[in-house]
Amino acid sequence: MRKRFWIPLAVLGLAAVGLFGFGPGYLENSMNKIDGKESIPVSAEALALHKTLQIVDLHSDTLMWQRDLLKASNRGHEDLPRLEAGNVALQVFSSVTKTPRGQNYDGNGGDSDNITPLVIAQLQPLRTWNSLLERSLWHGIKLDRAAAGSGGKLVKVADPDGLDALLAARSGGKGPVGAMLSIEGLQDLEGDIRNLDRLHAAGFRMAGLAHFFDNDVAGSMHGINKGGLTPFGRQVVPRMEELGMIVDIAHCSHQCVAEVLAMARRPVVFSHGGVQATCKVNRNLTDPEIVGLARTGGVVGIGYWDGAVCDTSPRATAKAIRHVRDLVGIDYVALGSDYDGATTVRFDTSGLVQVTQALLDEGFSPEEIRKVMGGNALRVIRAGIVPLAQAGAAPAQ
Repeated sequence: MRKRFWIPLAVLGLAAVGLFGFGPGYLENSMNKIDGKESIPVSAEALALHKTLQIVDLHSDTLMWQRDLLKASNRGHEDLPRLEAGNVALQVFSSVTKTPRGQNYDGNGGDSDNITPLVIAQLQPLRTWNSLLERSLWHGIKLDRAAAGSGGKLVKVADPDGLDALLAARSGGKGPVGAMLSIEGLQDLEGDIRNLDRLHAAGFRMAGLAHFFDNDVAGSMHGINKGGLTPFGRQVVPRMEELGMIVDIAHCSHQCVAEVLAMARRPVVFSHGGVQATCKVNRNLTDPEIVGLARTGGVVGIGYWDGAVCDTSPRATAKAIRHVRDLVGIDYVALGSDYDGATTVRFDTSGLVQVTQALLDEGFSPEEIRKVMGGNALRVIRAGIVPLAQAGAAPAQ
């Protein structure tokens, strides 16, 4: 009898080892890829310029995965050593709490979830298994622990003083990497606006209203109905502005984008994606939307993957950036990689000099490149994370 019981228990044990030990890593390797195609040649001019930049990336999903952020990894697109190698000054880390099965750009319901099995397989705290809010709060704890264990190499940024201290520490060249928290879809409010205050207290300073499905805040470009802001959403946006949380319209439906831009009192961000003029994908912004966003004083974050720029070449990214510059001016465009967000890219964050080179090749001046690679994003972040009562109610532009 003992032998009969031992065999199925051993099988279950091996299955558990596979699920909890190797499953999350295997899944990440299958979703966050580098395509291996040839890089563009990098000049001495680009290398020298790149070393002087204060680079900001407005969006990555690294906190979703079970990796030590402080250690170099052969998985995914970024970690602290690769951020240092790419000369990144500030990385915005997004919290992903729910994605639909069969996820696509055209139409998804909100009645399924890919993230719950991942949460369980990664043996996250039990409270995160059934609560989207707790998943975001856990991501905040993960970042806090990484910063605390980094020996000062990774610092959390949550206010303008912290941002200024980071930039001062980096002024002589190398220095710490800053980290700021964001959210991908405010379904994690769980219908209670008081949870926005909890997220703000945990350090979240940016939030996308929707992700790949319509939620109780806003319609998604990839949802079923693709509507605008809900009545709840019309409470959430002003409260975000009051707290000093930057409103992110990435993944929002066109109606949602129009309604947010019409009511915004502060700079609005499109954290990661592209523009329809160079890549006609539904998640990308139209020219009128870019103009409206620029009027708020915000920025368009351009990505590096096919769904954003219809290629993985840094030259495609540079062409999208050039379009925004030519349409509304150099002050309204930035970087938004979507690293570790189930994307296939040409280069990881250590290879960001590829973008610098592509911009030089497109005829951008060094001063324009400084703005694109980080200066514009720093302006918007510094202004946007101040509570509205301290900043005044007038729009930035």
